[in-house]
Amino acid sequence: MFDHPPPSGPDRAQPETDPFDGSVERLCRLYDTRLAETGGELSPEDARELNAMAAIYDLDTDRPSTEVWRDLRAVVTRQTPLDAAPPTDAEALTLLVVEDDPDAAASLTELLTEAGHSVVGPFHSAAAAEAAAALHSIDAALLDINLSGEMTGVELAKVLTGRWDVRVIFISGDVAAAARNADMAEALVLKPYNGAQILEAVARLGRSA
Repeated sequence: MFDHPPPSGPDRAQPETDPFDGSVERLCRLYDTRLAETGGELSPEDARELNAMAAIYDLDTDRPSTEVWRDLRAVVTRQTPLDAAPPTDAEALTLLVVEDDPDAAASLTELLTEAGHSVVGPFHSAAAAEAAAALHSIDAALLDINLSGEMTGVELAKVLTGRWDVRVIFISGDVAAAARNADMAEALVLKPYNGAQILEAVARLGRSA
């Protein structure tokens, strides 16, 4: 069992503590309102605060505040809390696992299987995963974004959601890519992560089914 599977490729690490201290809903209301009231313009103080939060996740802050907030909002609202406790009443699901780091893939498979889920995979390339998805009834997919081969996890997510209506969890340290494509996923789990975060993200899917 793992605590922190290692990131692979150009994936980057997420912060080790939650900078928002459980106040994501309040933060969203605040910046949604400010940007709506000002037509996308923030005061210098508000812009500095926004950029400081975005920089924690290594998001590009050399952009209009509306774009910075769009990506930061996507990350913080879909991310599993770092202090998430393993759920005890999760529905058993059939999960496609796509992760090109062998150690992380093996750990994910062990974790999910021990939690009572059925695992299809793991696969290190999107092409192999797409072929498997055509042969199995899959409830959801855990996808790394940067994969072996020409096809990315984002491109695979488009196929899975569009062709088979498979729900997606992105598991990645590439925060910028995850934020840009967050509307495709029901949850984000950012590397390095722990087992509780993975199980909580999967449990969300079972509760929303």
